[in-house]
Amino acid sequence: MNRRNLLLGGAGAWTTGCLPWVGLSGCAASDAPIRVAINDWIGYALLFLAREQGHIAESTARLIEFPSNTASMLALANREVAAAALTLDELLLAREGGLDVRVALVFDESHGADVVLAVPSVQRLADLRGKRLGVESSAVGALMLSRLLQAAGLRMPDLVKVPLTADQHVSAYEAGEVDAVITFEPMASQLRAAGARALLDSSHFPGLIVDVLAVHADAAASSGAQIRALIQGYFRAMQHLRTQPAEAAKVLGAQLSLGPDELAQALRGIRLPDLAENRRWLGGATPHLLEASQAVSAVMRASSLLRQAPALADLCDPTFLPERA
Repeated sequence: MNRRNLLLGGAGAWTTGCLPWVGLSGCAASDAPIRVAINDWIGYALLFLAREQGHIAESTARLIEFPSNTASMLALANREVAAAALTLDELLLAREGGLDVRVALVFDESHGADVVLAVPSVQRLADLRGKRLGVESSAVGALMLSRLLQAAGLRMPDLVKVPLTADQHVSAYEAGEVDAVITFEPMASQLRAAGARALLDSSHFPGLIVDVLAVHADAAASSGAQIRALIQGYFRAMQHLRTQPAEAAKVLGAQLSLGPDELAQALRGIRLPDLAENRRWLGGATPHLLEASQAVSAVMRASSLLRQAPALADLCDPTFLPERA
């Protein structure tokens, strides 16, 4: 369930323009269902609920499941799909690589799901000086590390950085190979069960780690009706989660292979912007997502994850948001 695998691409590696892919032919208006790349991250799960509840018809959109966001990005680049659920840092990487993709929906923002966990003897952030810190070599890892150093009053040479992939977080901690780790659910719950304690989490810097629906620009031109129906179905599923949480939890738990407690913990770690919040994220003179993108881009450039700041002028496209949920 690692949604945060980072795809490092080159500016000339991907092509843009009006090219055909499965489910969409050229740039003419199309009645065919759009294909949407998605994986089992809790922040995307309302799309599965919308499909299960019949709010997204098969004739409108088809959710194509991939094992990670990296695979979703490749599908987007190869024109196998018209849209993909990605993290904001991945979207910026795709745009730097030449993909003309826009944000049509903000799924979620991390609000505690990303966390710094440490051995019990590390009581404060400042106690990390000289300690071994496990962290992914990804944009999200870099974002969390940047904020950790700032909050702790430390510099990178004050820590011993241990590169770890997400599937190694728990085993490295239990083997005593690290004193702390930057992680996220479900590994965070497993580490807490192993005795790790939280020092800092993403609720302290909202808007930094965000998941979005990225849509090819030409798909937006040719399949606008399908994209609008997809997003309308998403917000209907959100309403279902809020009005009938027990029923919705059964569907989500089965899709994500999470028990009731694990699902509740995962949901507590994110914020799901409603329709009004999405309008603020994507619309207006200064969309909130534009400000967040500038902050994320700066951290990515400082961490050599972006060579240059991608163009952001046409990043946000609020035209697919429904008038009412």
